[in-house]
Amino acid sequence: MPELVLQLTRAGFLALLWLFVLVALRVVRSDLYAASGLRALVPGGRTTTRTGRGRTARQLLVTQGALAGTRVSLDSRPILIGRADDSTLVLDDDYASTRHARIAMQGDEWYVEDLGSTNGTYLDRAKVTGPTRVPLGVPVRIGKTVIELRS
Repeated sequence: MPELVLQLTRAGFLALLWLFVLVALRVVRSDLYAASGLRALVPGGRTTTRTGRGRTARQLLVTQGALAGTRVSLDSRPILIGRADDSTLVLDDDYASTRHARIAMQGDEWYVEDLGSTNGTYLDRAKVTGPTRVPLGVPVRIGKTVIELRS
């Protein structure tokens, strides 16, 4: 085999190896940031107000998916959702990421935030691109799992 072809093959393999390493580091970094909660839930320190109905969410209900019927009581602590064993709601779903989403209280309202998942988080039919307020009874879809906040 000519020396030039051998050198180009080596360089191509080395470039692919570095690309793999960089992608793996990006995934690890996103998981670490999601676990530490370093990202602000609502940018700019914005506060929210309660809706006029006066109802607040007291539980999170899984309405579709393998965990349908599961209820999680809500307090002021954030709810981590994903495949990781230390998540509040552990999903056995091929379409869910290790650390997929977080639902947390800001003021009197609950917000959902996608934590850099591969397949995205959806509030009703809209993709969540930043911290988004979750009204009562509106479905949040994570892979094949659908959850709702209930009073």
